[in-house]
Amino acid sequence: MHIRLAQLDELPILENLARQIWPATYADIISQEQIDFMLNWMYSFTALRQQQEEGHEFYILHHEGQDIGFIAIEWINEPQQSDSAQLKINKLYVLTECQGKGMGRALFEKAKERATETGCKAIFLQVNKANQAKNFYLQLGFQVREEAVFDIGNGFVMDDYIMALAL
Repeated sequence: MHIRLAQLDELPILENLARQIWPATYADIISQEQIDFMLNWMYSFTALRQQQEEGHEFYILHHEGQDIGFIAIEWINEPQQSDSAQLKINKLYVLTECQGKGMGRALFEKAKERATETGCKAIFLQVNKANQAKNFYLQLGFQVREEAVFDIGNGFVMDDYIMALAL
């Protein structure tokens, strides 16, 4: 298993993985129309490049000859300028057939490593209330901080838990 920082020319790998993982993850939670909307909104090459230019870091998990997952992180409040600096996990996905084998945990550990290196006091994320991944995050020590509904346009909402882990 190897985790590498994604380069600009590797962003299509993230888009491809998302297009494989999202339908299996969200088919019973949100409509296919919302899946398509969100994939185009957050995972197009243009959207990923913009996120990268804004300082988000993407890491790709490579295992047994293939790229099988990724994580995207960003900093909320610059660690050098704030006592309340936090790292946000924006995306953490592993191919369905590779889940339950420690791959998601390895990606989380990369985020935790980056948070510690940069002096963050907490890690937080959003997860759909119906997504079974919330149980994974609870096992990692995250706690539900609040519930939130976000209007994302086109008549769609994200109905999420905001979960946090103090460092």
